[in-house]
Amino acid sequence: MARRFVLKPEDREPIGERLTIDYAAELNEQQLAAATAPGGAVLVVAGAGTGKTRTLVYRVAYLVETGVEPDRIVLLTFTRRSATEMLTRAATLLDGRCTRVSGGTFHSFCLGILRRYAGTIGYPNNFNILDAADAADVVDVLRADGGYHKSDKRFPRKKTIYTIFSAVTNRSHTLEEVLKARFPQFFEFVDALEGLRHAYAEYKRHHGLMDYDDLLLRTLELFNAHPDVERQVSAGCRHVLVDEYQDTNRLQAELVERFASMHGNVMVVGDDAQSIYRFRGADFRNIFEYPDRFDGTSVLKLEKNYRSNQPILDLANHLIRKAARKYDKTLHSDLKGGELPAIVPAPDDRYESRFVSQMVLQLREQGVALNRMAVLFRSSFNSYDLEIELNRRGIPFVKYGGLKLSEAAHIKDLAAHLKVAENPMDAVSWNRILQLLDGIGPKTAHDLIEWITTADKDPFLIQDRPFSPRYVDELTKLFAMLRTIRSAEIALVDQVEAAASYYEPILKRRYYEDYPKRLQDLEHFVALAGNFETRGEFLSSMALDPIELSALDADPSEEDEAPLILSTIHSAKGLEFHTVFLIHALDGILPSGYALKDPDAVDEELRLLYVAVTRAEENLFISYPILQYRRSQGRYLTEPSRFIQGVPDTLLEEMELVEDRSAALPKAGDTARLPGSDEPGHAAAGAQDPNGVWQGAGGLAADSADGDRDVTEADVESEDGLPF
Repeated sequence: MARRFVLKPEDREPIGERLTIDYAAELNEQQLAAATAPGGAVLVVAGAGTGKTRTLVYRVAYLVETGVEPDRIVLLTFTRRSATEMLTRAATLLDGRCTRVSGGTFHSFCLGILRRYAGTIGYPNNFNILDAADAADVVDVLRADGGYHKSDKRFPRKKTIYTIFSAVTNRSHTLEEVLKARFPQFFEFVDALEGLRHAYAEYKRHHGLMDYDDLLLRTLELFNAHPDVERQVSAGCRHVLVDEYQDTNRLQAELVERFASMHGNVMVVGDDAQSIYRFRGADFRNIFEYPDRFDGTSVLKLEKNYRSNQPILDLANHLIRKAARKYDKTLHSDLKGGELPAIVPAPDDRYESRFVSQMVLQLREQGVALNRMAVLFRSSFNSYDLEIELNRRGIPFVKYGGLKLSEAAHIKDLAAHLKVAENPMDAVSWNRILQLLDGIGPKTAHDLIEWITTADKDPFLIQDRPFSPRYVDELTKLFAMLRTIRSAEIALVDQVEAAASYYEPILKRRYYEDYPKRLQDLEHFVALAGNFETRGEFLSSMALDPIELSALDADPSEEDEAPLILSTIHSAKGLEFHTVFLIHALDGILPSGYALKDPDAVDEELRLLYVAVTRAEENLFISYPILQYRRSQGRYLTEPSRFIQGVPDTLLEEMELVEDRSAALPKAGDTARLPGSDEPGHAAAGAQDPNGVWQGAGGLAADSADGDRDVTEADVESEDGLPF
């Protein structure tokens, strides 16, 4: 065993005498304890709305201010944007030194390591990154090559296969375990899938490709094969900070341990009650096992909530106490007043949609902006009926979860040209760009790729090689463009501009019906390239941080107010709203029927409800339809979510919906309007009278159980649908 010598700490002036920030004045007692904690392992259990981001920002500033070199602090988050925002805030708080902190996602941090050391594990350092769609395409090619598509029984398709392989990697399970737990219908193919998984791994290594999972897995492979590399990396991680630790998978938890193996200074922040991404591979056990991974862990808590009023927090505290496994904490707020959260049983889907629409209009008239209200739901289809009602009333809304720019077909086409310039062995990207050319189909593309990826000479030269006259001119233009942008002397933005100019005629031919919108995206894409120095950096950023906006998803802007938010609960995590409507709170939906046989899955569904509840600042309405319709059984009685059954009325007030027949119904075809609006499709809204009763335009009224609250709305029938 190697001998050890313990170094005594250097003599320094007392910390308090050299601090420029008054941490005690800026933070509450629990936040202060976390931000100024001594070295070692620390777990900060941060309840919803308790200022965890603020605490991490001050932690970064405190470390820098007390002498830790900024470039030896690592801040790991789940989006690069959140890391950038934290470091920017820390720099504003202290000084520019904080921007030198290594901040980013797990994947981007691992990418930086692999760019330096990938050659030691059999990959080129300029390997390309496969997004999920491209990875599934590779699987499909191998599936066909292996003849699995000719099976007498239904063999899983490419996306399912890729999902299975990803689950094996992220969850550190065997293929057999994943198939038994999640895909039992395909268990008979376990041997074939194991062979296909091996072929997929070999294909990526041979062609210089990694998918998202590989960035984590290959980093661990690198550390295992080369302990000296792990020591170099961990030596540079004097302090490791991790945000949203409850969302880490098994690989990420192990990587945190490896990064901190030299110095042992690691602080993770998370909330076990908000672990809701199991379907992405997140393992809620990580946050509970953290003290076992790191000896002497200090467990700190953040419990003072700065978002919600106390009645909402009382309901949230009550709900999460039902969790089978949890860190005990009680959220509290200085905002003691406010209405009780309401439970709203609606006769059917239509009534539920009418209630939400009318209440939105009521609150809007009282000064609550539409974009300060959100309608949350378990699954996207839960909002279809409501979308029809909102559209009919002319209430603008946006639904979270649209296509990202980098997932659009035309952007993937353009990016594929850059990828083959970066890595000529990238067969997936070659396949995509070759089949854009007239005269080249799958078989010809396959033959050309074989020649390109095995060529001894420059693969972008076409001389002295036999090509069909059907496509030789097109291929010549393609190779000429690729030779141009491959030159290291050309600025990145000029490379992308050249590729876009080459691709534009192809775009107009392939996407003729909407090519003007797609051209806008090309302009956006070229402009984005100006933010990067190298082609590799640009492509890596696209893969790790997909670009959000596509012109295809954006209608021409109009003079209108910011829209109402519709969102799945998963997409709303981290957001906050003045008023939250949680719709379709039914057993079988929340919790999902698929979760009922798995206690851990049911527990996650409870946490999902907790996340929805804690998005609300002042008003919370939980509704469900009493009757629903199925083609197989007609109309049937539903059951409210088991999580809200039995909640005391001192925490959750019942609101009854009743028809108000006093107002005349509008004639068929009439279009109601918002007060003060010239736009059709807006319903007249009411206000609250001096007695606290919600008064509307007539039609539907809502009575609270104790008679304190009423809501009315214009009863306008419509069968029109809304394509979203």
